[in-house]
Amino acid sequence: MSGGEAEPVQQVPDRNATDFVLIVDDEPDNLALLHDALDESGYTVFVAVDGETALQRVQQNPPDIILLDALMPGIDGFEVCRRLKMNAASQHIPVIFMTGLTESEHVVAAFEAGGIDYITKPVRTSEAVARISSHLKNSQLMKQARSALDAYGQATVAVSLDDGRLVWQTPLARRLLGDYFSLDNEAAPPAMLEWLAVVDKAVGNGGDTLPLNITRGSMRLTFTPLYPSGDGEWLVLLREESEIAVIESLRQAFGLTRREAEVLYWVSKGKTNRDIGDILGSSPRTVNKHLEHVFSKLGVETRTAAANLAISKTTFRQ
Repeated sequence: MSGGEAEPVQQVPDRNATDFVLIVDDEPDNLALLHDALDESGYTVFVAVDGETALQRVQQNPPDIILLDALMPGIDGFEVCRRLKMNAASQHIPVIFMTGLTESEHVVAAFEAGGIDYITKPVRTSEAVARISSHLKNSQLMKQARSALDAYGQATVAVSLDDGRLVWQTPLARRLLGDYFSLDNEAAPPAMLEWLAVVDKAVGNGGDTLPLNITRGSMRLTFTPLYPSGDGEWLVLLREESEIAVIESLRQAFGLTRREAEVLYWVSKGKTNRDIGDILGSSPRTVNKHLEHVFSKLGVETRTAAANLAISKTTFRQ
């Protein structure tokens, strides 16, 4: 190139027009074979010849999917995958392992590290392209679901009961969990995992599920199970509300006095008259009088009926 000629500007591929695939393999022939096959199939392909370079590539330009060799010098594929899944910025990227090992312990290791699938070497390019296409479609559906939740400001997380990991979370959910818990490497809070284990067992036995409530001062964070994904993961909705705001909403909804609304609120939390008296600084007899007025205004005769009405008015508050 002569001194007067300007260097050509490198065109950055449009992420909306093509999917980015990262191939990680220390065998040049395998890299070239897969690169050409995927390039011909319309993908934008990046390559890395070792684990350290792969992690750098992901940080610089996150791919849509990764084809990862299991055994490499230095950082092997299993460790690369584990590190990716511990990072919130890369944990959602599907990883397909490539391995010449078909022993069950290596296949198990691939899935335990966070891989979504595996193919055996020597790699058949048609199989690799087909699996990448299938997993990208599933990943895109998940991405659209997350985007919709983000757009509506929903605090939602997906939790893996198998390893106690937060598989993904919306920005609002991340903020709320950070406010109430000290998160460690994307691990779900222990209280949340214990509650989800009970929920999972109850659902398996056809029983009812109850939300989890974590209080902080006058604020409360409520966890509501939405549904299991079928592969050991649960989708959970988080909602933060003020105890004061909930009591005020009960007062307005049922035409109660402030003290009657407070009594109803604590009844809905399963507290006895003695418990409520201790909380409000009243005698159990006084609490019972307030409760009689609450029953009359709600048109119910039992604590359970009153509690159910109160819960129905506050369950879907945002």
